[in-house]
Amino acid sequence: MQQFCLIFPVCCLAQTGNLSGKDSISVAEKFPIQTDTVRIDSLVNGKIKSPHEKFKPSSTKAVLFSAIFPGLGQIYNRKYWKLPLVYGSFIGCIYAITWNGNQYNGYRNAYLDFIDNDPKTNSWDDYRYGNYLNLDYDSWSDVMKSSFGDALKSAKDYYRRYRDMSYIITIGVYALCIIDAYVDAQLFDFDISPDLSLHVAPILFDRTAYSSRSVGMQLSFTF
Repeated sequence: MQQFCLIFPVCCLAQTGNLSGKDSISVAEKFPIQTDTVRIDSLVNGKIKSPHEKFKPSSTKAVLFSAIFPGLGQIYNRKYWKLPLVYGSFIGCIYAITWNGNQYNGYRNAYLDFIDNDPKTNSWDDYRYGNYLNLDYDSWSDVMKSSFGDALKSAKDYYRRYRDMSYIITIGVYALCIIDAYVDAQLFDFDISPDLSLHVAPILFDRTAYSSRSVGMQLSFTF
């Protein structure tokens, strides 16, 4: 949220004998110097220091926490509602890696056992299908043996491809969590509310070496 201020001097209060002590007190009471000092300081320094300063996350810490362990960056940014999305995504990725990895290892071992022509290594027997279930291996034709070997190899390559893709997706989810933590920290106090109001408030300037004490009007546009 940005704020644009306009200040208009209204009158000058010269400290002469024309002003009685009573008048001086009434002006000070109406326009407290302490409050105006804070306002002028906010115009000069660009911010108002509050004794209870609002929480503002550091983007560096958010990235570091998220890199150490997924979800810590979101916890640091106080975006707790994102935790089910983060951990749900990682659970899905881990399940995909495990499933495709187990299938790949099974078909790989079956294919290697099938092409070594050793009758003692027959892990491929668990992967029979269709007509291959009804016939003994010795009664298979060369075409059937070649076709079954190609089927095992095709399944092995299929699950290896999706296992590798699952790893890539997991890395992408990990990177996305880090980016999300960084963006949340950077835009933590970004106000998207349609507040275009105009605020009018009096302001009192202290007497300086170049000007006398004066009273003005401050116009603040919030956008």
